[in-house]
Amino acid sequence: MSPESKKLFNIIILGVSFMFIFTAFQTCGNIAQTVITNLNNTDFHGSGYTSMAIIYGVFSASNLVSPSVVAIVGPQLSMVVSGIFYSLYIAVFIQPATWTFYTASVFIGIAAAVLWTAQGNCLTVNSDENTIGRNSGVFWALLQSSLFFGNLYIYFAWQGKTHISESDRRTVFIALTVISLVGTVLFFLIRKQEDTKAPGEEDSTSEILGDSSSAENKMARAVAAFKKSIKLSFTKEIMLLSVTTAYTGLELTFFSGVYGTCIGAVNRFGSEEKSLIGLSGIFIGVGEILGGGLFGLLSKNNRFGRNPVVMLGIVVHFIAFYLIFFNMPNDAPIAPMEGTDDVAYMIPSKEVAIFCSFLLGLGDSCFNTQLLSILGFLYSEDSAPAFAIFKFVQSICAAVAYFYSNYFLLQWQLLIMVVVGFFGTITFFTVEWEAAAALAARGSDYSSI
Repeated sequence: MSPESKKLFNIIILGVSFMFIFTAFQTCGNIAQTVITNLNNTDFHGSGYTSMAIIYGVFSASNLVSPSVVAIVGPQLSMVVSGIFYSLYIAVFIQPATWTFYTASVFIGIAAAVLWTAQGNCLTVNSDENTIGRNSGVFWALLQSSLFFGNLYIYFAWQGKTHISESDRRTVFIALTVISLVGTVLFFLIRKQEDTKAPGEEDSTSEILGDSSSAENKMARAVAAFKKSIKLSFTKEIMLLSVTTAYTGLELTFFSGVYGTCIGAVNRFGSEEKSLIGLSGIFIGVGEILGGGLFGLLSKNNRFGRNPVVMLGIVVHFIAFYLIFFNMPNDAPIAPMEGTDDVAYMIPSKEVAIFCSFLLGLGDSCFNTQLLSILGFLYSEDSAPAFAIFKFVQSICAAVAYFYSNYFLLQWQLLIMVVVGFFGTITFFTVEWEAAAALAARGSDYSSI
């Protein structure tokens, strides 16, 4: 197998592994609050929103040390161990208890930071400036296929149900736990790149033998990775991209947790309200897959860089927010177990609700594929710290959004996303124009990025 084929193989395995893990986790996140609402008349007193706030809060803090962990352990083993913790979190729902639920939320927050830092490193190591756009699109399309499969099952399994029984819950979460473990095992198929050390440099066998010099070397790499993360955090490009990243954290919370809860709370949808949560997730996934695949395929022929894709993303999201504002009752995110009978500015329409799900997924893929691409392009030599900062900002904003989702009416949540999304688009444009100017100065073709 040629080096290029080997790299593409690694990207595909990376994407498929994430697809399995996040088929389980994103489906879990999409239905968690609905499942928990059906549990809250028992001894269980947890909140899906609070759990997600804990996850993303710990996730953000853990990104400060995740580059050091990846430097010591290596990206492949880091992803394997992290995948195991994802599976444990999902397994908690088989027989939930409040303390295990919140404890698992803390551990998966740590695991998520390590997983995504290792993913960014793996993506960058297996790409160059000519393939980073394609590889980002391929990875994103495979990853977001996860939204399709899990939610398709939920749609059919929960058809016509107004209450989720203990048997329904256990069947779903046992299946999701197994699916997550399959994805974790697939990480072992990723092939390591050839050792590029020149003759005379430290022999890689010393690492395998685990001698003292190797241990010192790993610790030095860990400290260097931590220092690099702090240093990169204050660069102009990272600070500008952080506004865009903050927006992706807010809208991630909305489409992956809040919007499904809103749909499930609208009593005017009748007996289909619970199964519509699954259908919504499917169409979010269709939008994500279409966007990731399309932008991955077009990246080689894109003469205008990343800005048009991001512009498409913000326009699509603004249309979605406008339609959701008109279609969904204001109290839908915080409605009680009985749901809400309120009406917004139109009679709630299932078709409009599902169309908005597609738009949310498409817009999200626009932002995330281009952020992955520009980070891999700008920081090809410092990928782990750069992706750790990206996930730090994204996750802390997601944590804040999950926290206020317990209290804010729908209109205020939409307004926050509109304001942050507008400024995030402008800051992304600024960084992209500077990247284009730097590339032109090097004499490279702008369309190659």
